[in-house]
Amino acid sequence: MKSEKVGARIKKVMEQKGITLEVLAERTGLEPRLLKLVQEEDVYPSLGPLLKVARSLGVRLGTFLDDQVSEDPLVIRKSERKGELSMLREKDRPVSTRFYSLGRGKSDRHMEPFFVEIMPESGREKPLSSHEGEEFIVVVSGEIEVLYGQETYRLGEGDSIYYNSVVPHHVGSVGETTASIYAVLYFPE
Repeated sequence: MKSEKVGARIKKVMEQKGITLEVLAERTGLEPRLLKLVQEEDVYPSLGPLLKVARSLGVRLGTFLDDQVSEDPLVIRKSERKGELSMLREKDRPVSTRFYSLGRGKSDRHMEPFFVEIMPESGREKPLSSHEGEEFIVVVSGEIEVLYGQETYRLGEGDSIYYNSVVPHHVGSVGETTASIYAVLYFPE
């Protein structure tokens, strides 16, 4: 799977398990149109749907994000970061977030660490997502807004937030400046 994009990896696992797009849509509760965009266009609305796909296929999220090699300890140099996921609201809209995996290459991990660039577009529409697990975020630059249930939190450089991700939430940039964060996501088995 080394050079395949995330959508192609999902499609490959579906083929290996004999699962159709319609069955995957039913299992995940996601629209077939969205799943088709993920597979064919490498378009992702958030990590929540990818987690639902991974769970429905019986694999961990990292199956779609890394090259299945295990290194311990794993060191990722800033100059080696690779943008693997760019989250879009819809196919023709601008990128709202860019994820750089910091766990790529450690196949036995239990957390998903990322460096994330959050574009101003992320703060315009604020769709909530929820999934099992926990998230820990530290703001590196800029300002972000976290909608969490009925509450709104604004965080600046150096601030952090740790929450249960089953509660509907949204993380977006404030204003017209790109913000950056470190995020660690934990998904229980």
